[in-house]
Amino acid sequence: MRGAARLLPLVLAAALVGPEARAQDQRQIPRDGANPYLTAADAAYSRRQEGRVGPVASQRPISEAIAAYQTAAEAPDNLEARWKLLRAYAFKGVYTGLDAQSRLAVFIRAKRVADDAIAILARRVARRDGSDLWNLPPAARAEALARERDAAPTFFWSAVCWGQWALAVGKEQAASAGAAERIRDDAATVIAIDPQFEDGGGYRVLGRLHDQAREISLLAGWVSREEALRNLRLAVSVERRNFANRHFLAEALWRGSAEDRAEAVTLEEGLLRDSPSPQHLVEDLAVQAEAKRNLEEWRKARAS
Repeated sequence: MRGAARLLPLVLAAALVGPEARAQDQRQIPRDGANPYLTAADAAYSRRQEGRVGPVASQRPISEAIAAYQTAAEAPDNLEARWKLLRAYAFKGVYTGLDAQSRLAVFIRAKRVADDAIAILARRVARRDGSDLWNLPPAARAEALARERDAAPTFFWSAVCWGQWALAVGKEQAASAGAAERIRDDAATVIAIDPQFEDGGGYRVLGRLHDQAREISLLAGWVSREEALRNLRLAVSVERRNFANRHFLAEALWRGSAEDRAEAVTLEEGLLRDSPSPQHLVEDLAVQAEAKRNLEEWRKARAS
């Protein structure tokens, strides 16, 4: 695989040295953008679609990226390494064909990294003005984090990984653990910081949450179909070309009226006609595969 020979010595050196040498190496990792492990991890992440079979990615490039991001994240307070590690965990957990237990293990680790990353932001805010970031509403969080360039990606990938953990562990168990509120607040924070981030990613995650969690009785007080459609339409208005924006809106619409269902079919058919983004090839191919399955099931439902 291209680049693997260059990356593996860098990653394996961190994994194979003894405790004393490892501690010395950790102290020498720079705190700024010159972190060589971060550079290596970014290179591996950019190759994540190499070796794919259809919409299923090879585990090798993304595992290389994760190993290097983990080492980069040993630098104290390096938020960029942490949110990029979350992004890599999300890709590995969703797109590499893991079995259920392996997928759950990925997102258990991701949850810990997400909490650690937001704790770093919380400490910075507390040092500046004494505020408790964890207990601030989204708008106040955005104001407190105005100087933090890594805040939006940190909260976005935290929401994504918490959402994937919830799916892996089971919606009811996740709801009992407060996952829905965590995902809601993280996504709302992204919206407050930058509603354009990740093609309307805050709206996309929040809308998907409202759509997927409607049957959970614990959340009956605030989850709604109206909020699902409102947020998903906002995501589409930010970036219609984004496959996930349209796909999630289609799935939410299908659970509605005959008019809504017709719109859902139109959206999914449009996705199948579109060309996947070269930068997000695996992700877009996976959405197209789901859209194709949906259309087949929906046609059967209409015929019965």
